[in-house]
Amino acid sequence: MERKAQTWVTLAYQEKPGSLPEGREGFLESSQPDMSKYLLLQSRDLIFSNFNWRELCGNPPSFLGNSPTLFGSRRFESIKSGREELDLEYENGGHQNQAMDFPGGRISFTSEMRFVSESPRERIPCYRVLDDNGHPIMHSSFVEVSKEEALKMYTSMVTLETMDTILYEAQRQGRISFYVTSIGEEAINIATAAALTPHDVVLPQYREPGVLLWRGFTLQEFANQCLGNKADYGKGRQMPIHYGSNKHNYFTVSSPIATQIPQAVGAAYSLKMDGKDACVVTYFGDGGTSEGDFHAGLNFAAVMEAPVVFICRNNGWAISTPVSQQFRSDGVVVKGKAYGIRSIRVDGNDALAVYSATRTAREMAITEQKPILIEALTYRVGHHSTSDDSTKYRLVDEIEHWKTARNPIARFRKWVNGNGWWNDEGESELRANVRKQLLQAIQVAEKAEKPPISDLFTDVYESLPSNLCEQEELLRESIKRHPQDYPSDVPT
Repeated sequence: MERKAQTWVTLAYQEKPGSLPEGREGFLESSQPDMSKYLLLQSRDLIFSNFNWRELCGNPPSFLGNSPTLFGSRRFESIKSGREELDLEYENGGHQNQAMDFPGGRISFTSEMRFVSESPRERIPCYRVLDDNGHPIMHSSFVEVSKEEALKMYTSMVTLETMDTILYEAQRQGRISFYVTSIGEEAINIATAAALTPHDVVLPQYREPGVLLWRGFTLQEFANQCLGNKADYGKGRQMPIHYGSNKHNYFTVSSPIATQIPQAVGAAYSLKMDGKDACVVTYFGDGGTSEGDFHAGLNFAAVMEAPVVFICRNNGWAISTPVSQQFRSDGVVVKGKAYGIRSIRVDGNDALAVYSATRTAREMAITEQKPILIEALTYRVGHHSTSDDSTKYRLVDEIEHWKTARNPIARFRKWVNGNGWWNDEGESELRANVRKQLLQAIQVAEKAEKPPISDLFTDVYESLPSNLCEQEELLRESIKRHPQDYPSDVPT
């Protein structure tokens, strides 16, 4: 009987259609009556186990066939407390028309050995609203954008493009040390930002300055960070383009790829626990999906049901690695389904489509308290960074095609023009003003005082430990002995 105590279960039987008596508890013994149907309601001691019926209880009842298997339900919440019927009818020892309750839904059995295909016959389509000429596609569904918001989106896209062009040139002139552009990806930057609220928390990668621009970060603040002066919020400690702003709910950029993804899930779960009417949005590239943090983050978000929107900028290249060498799946969108996350593929160069998808994803994430994945297909027109020459590994004609035929700014401008909201005069004035403001901002940032040497050691510990005090002293001595090796404009 000690062995039989392991198999204590609750069973119910159905004597005739429509009649189901209360569950009956007891040991599974060979003396049980031969019933036409059994319903497994509950298991106290089995978790997910198979056992030899003959060894425990003698010959099995005929309704269980020759090789009975019971599935306990202790850890499976999807098995309700006693009124969901499992069809345990066997024909010649087979198992047709059977199903097993499992987290995520009921799984049916099959006698056919069939492997799931590694790739579908048809790729998942890409949602778009505007064609390459800026004309609305017939019967397209999208979230309406007002004239005021559309103009702000367009002017912000132009501002971002101009800022990238000038700061890239400034690096080439030796005025800043490093730069990364977002050229070709302006629609993803601005349209996603426009679809969010200021209360939504953003964890970016390094190609989303447009999100911060939309939220009110000034051209002067961008210049201060790239020049690393005393007005820079990071006190010159970070590389250029590693922006951050507490005021705008924009986490500081981190150089390591994809580390922001699991962090975003944690931040989203915090919002959920606090009952906030907001979500977290995190950005990453196609290369980031090869990092372990991407997979851990998506699974974490799905299991914990965190209100986070994952936005993948699939721009075709991870530095010099094309997507054809990055993964064999149908892009990134299918990875969301694999983790149980609702997903969509969108034309990343179509501002209206990106706006509509992001606005809808945000609403679903908050109202349903679940994660959403957006794969935005775009193209990195610029080099990976100022440390890269992309013509070494991709065709110039390919770059030019995306720069002209599929330019997101030109496409959105055609739509804005078609509505009678914009003209050539406004275009010229906008570009001239942005260029003037940014050049002035760079000049101001260059003249501003640099952070003092002491800032290299502060803001980590409340009081400096002895080893850091020693390092600071050694640095100051080195500056005195070799002043020619150090910037002369840094206060000591």
